[in-house]
Amino acid sequence: MSYPQQHTPRKRGLLIALALIAAGSGAYFFASSSPDSTATTPATTAPSAQAGQRSGGATARGPGGGMGRGGGGAPQAIRATEARPGTLDIVLNALGTVTASNTATVKPRVSGQLVDVRFREGQWVQRGDVLAQIDPRPFQIQLDQARAQRIKSEAQLSAARVDLERYRALLAQDSIARQQVDTQEALVRQHEGTLEADRAAEANAQLQLEFTRVTAPAAGRLGLRQVDAGNQINAQDSTGLVVITQTQPIHAVFALAADSLAPVLERVQGPTPLVVEAWSRDGRTRLAQGRLLSADNQIDVSTGTLKLKAEFANTDNSLLPNQFVNIRLNADTRQDSILLHAAAIQRNAQGPFVFVVEEQSRVSVRQIRLGPVQGELAVVEDGLKAGEHVVLDGTDRLRDGAPVNVLSIDGAPLAQAAQGTSAISRVNLERTAP
Repeated sequence: MSYPQQHTPRKRGLLIALALIAAGSGAYFFASSSPDSTATTPATTAPSAQAGQRSGGATARGPGGGMGRGGGGAPQAIRATEARPGTLDIVLNALGTVTASNTATVKPRVSGQLVDVRFREGQWVQRGDVLAQIDPRPFQIQLDQARAQRIKSEAQLSAARVDLERYRALLAQDSIARQQVDTQEALVRQHEGTLEADRAAEANAQLQLEFTRVTAPAAGRLGLRQVDAGNQINAQDSTGLVVITQTQPIHAVFALAADSLAPVLERVQGPTPLVVEAWSRDGRTRLAQGRLLSADNQIDVSTGTLKLKAEFANTDNSLLPNQFVNIRLNADTRQDSILLHAAAIQRNAQGPFVFVVEEQSRVSVRQIRLGPVQGELAVVEDGLKAGEHVVLDGTDRLRDGAPVNVLSIDGAPLAQAAQGTSAISRVNLERTAP
């Protein structure tokens, strides 16, 4: 006896799921094969096509998938600068130390009591000016003694010479022996030697007396007094009475890197001295202008620099010894050079280059050979002509052949020009006031 087959709830759910999957697959096949399915394409692609038209075809790609040269993108706003002929001074900067051209410590040359000080601190003196007086009385007595001894020796010599003449007369008459005459001649020479020694002793005593007047050994400015009147001073004292510094002229010593010395060494011994300026530490005030005096004979291997010395007249006393100053050395002057704003110079694997504004308001990449750079200006030795305009600001997204819109040249805004007018033509338009 057989029974009808029973379907459990689980089996019924599985059959329903299979039926739904089959129905969905058939609907998808029918929709994809129907000609009417393309009708939705214009509606979905129209916005992107319109966006491409608005961008001027900026999505066009050049060879290799990159942006093609001279693409039709919207002109990029840039600011330009003009390459101009001119003269550029090549200035080297260094930190220098001011040194006195001559420093002398005034010391007594004889020992004694300091009885008078005849100078003021900070006073300007000339060489030979009397600065102090040591008690001269002991030295005057020594001079008198030496003079008396010299007079005594002169008298003895005079008497010996008279006796010698008498002996020679007697020898001619054969009245005395030859030996007595020879002895008298030796005595005369002895007195002559003694007289010379006494004269030297007298001169020395005179010199010691003069040394009691302490004079300035050099011209310059006096420092602070080290000894007061009434003190006993000695010639061996290391401190001395006062220090004199000669600050007119005055010197400054500074160092330059070895790789920047070529133009300096060529002219250091030339007929025209190099101009050197001393500026304050903050670089805002020029203290003095002078000339390069000399250079050291060897490079410091620890720093790779060479020491140089400059001289300043310092007539206004603006420089003081041991003062730190900023040195500006005019190492060279480039005459008739092509000068360009340094900010306009870019660099790539081939070296420095610039974006030159060409006709039709487009830019071209041009490699240049760069000369010295001084501050905001650079010398272009090759690759650029005077009067050409170079992109100064707005180079971030530029490429060779890109269209540009020149807003200003060297900060001067341009008058509005009709669309399509080249950037070079715009330069000749009337400029508005900055």
